[in-house]
Amino acid sequence: MIRRIDRMPTILVQADPAPGVLTNDAFVKIRAKIDAMELPPGYTLTWYGEYLASKEANVGLAISAPYGFTAMILAVVFMFNAIRQPLVIWLTAPLAVIGVVVGLVLFQTPFEFMAILGFLSLIGMMVKNAIVLVDQADCEIRDGEPPFSAIVTAAISRARPVVLGALTTIMGVAPLLLDPFFKSMAVTIMFGLLFATALTLVVIPLLYAAIFRIKTPAKGELA
Repeated sequence: MIRRIDRMPTILVQADPAPGVLTNDAFVKIRAKIDAMELPPGYTLTWYGEYLASKEANVGLAISAPYGFTAMILAVVFMFNAIRQPLVIWLTAPLAVIGVVVGLVLFQTPFEFMAILGFLSLIGMMVKNAIVLVDQADCEIRDGEPPFSAIVTAAISRARPVVLGALTTIMGVAPLLLDPFFKSMAVTIMFGLLFATALTLVVIPLLYAAIFRIKTPAKGELA
């Protein structure tokens, strides 16, 4: 929108991207050319539409996200009434970045607002899967199983529900790949969950053993 400062007359220009073209891609292509236009004295150029809405949403998200993450961390701490189990769980959260980066690069999709929403949802799913594994390991140890054996048993017994839950979520959001607006969110959830689930089943037992200082038993003790 071009607006005159003193008398406030405006020139509003609107357009929709062509079918199959992402709004952000179209915006990037035309923005430099329009910004380079010389405006008459007293006029200013303001971008509205999805750009402004996304910018305002990102600002609001940046303000509220720390409170949300703090609440999630405290909820896990209160759930286990301990520090080490939540530490195991939250140390696995960065693993989601690996799959997200791979997916966004493969699909040439920007990390825009919808992708950020997908990433926040992905963190919640990962924390849920990690809680299931860690809680199962705690239950096995409380039932008298040796700690090392308890970790292995928990990882094996919880692998099927965790993998099936991840696959159903991936297949559920797969149709959104065809929607230009939700594509980045779908890619973020699908690839992030795919990579993170596989890595979580391996990394969580390792972190649990490291943080709780559980040593590998001798060959005779395994039997």
